[in-house]
Amino acid sequence: MLDNFLFLSIAVIFVWLVTLSFFFAKILSHYNRITKGVSTKSLKTVLEELLRETEVNKKDIDYLKDYSLKLEKDGLLHIQKIGLLRFNPFKDTGGDQSFILSLVDRQDTGVIISALYSRSGTRWYAKKVKNGKGVEYDLSEEERKVLNGSQTAK
Repeated sequence: MLDNFLFLSIAVIFVWLVTLSFFFAKILSHYNRITKGVSTKSLKTVLEELLRETEVNKKDIDYLKDYSLKLEKDGLLHIQKIGLLRFNPFKDTGGDQSFILSLVDRQDTGVIISALYSRSGTRWYAKKVKNGKGVEYDLSEEERKVLNGSQTAK
């Protein structure tokens, strides 16, 4: 009975030592990976350096986020939708020589350019557009059609 107890005690101690050795080897391996290539620095120095780098990275990421939002906001003001319609406004001319071109941003603010071709010459008109409506002059039916059919520029 005493032999069984002694054998069981030694077996439990052996298993305990093997388990502790396994975890110690795992921790030592992790420590060696962290301090790889660093011979004179302590773990505290390495960790402090990592924390400093993390803070710098956070500041850089915040700057990039702000810059990205600014670019996105500014991009809304650029020409994003383009529409073009060729047509024949007069019966005495042949072909679709006249056209309407719309150049607007995401909120349908920009300009519509119309060119009307006739035998006596070509007339050019430009109208400011804000939020899909003419600012100083009302839009013609064809101009509204071009503005509503404007495609997003790619």
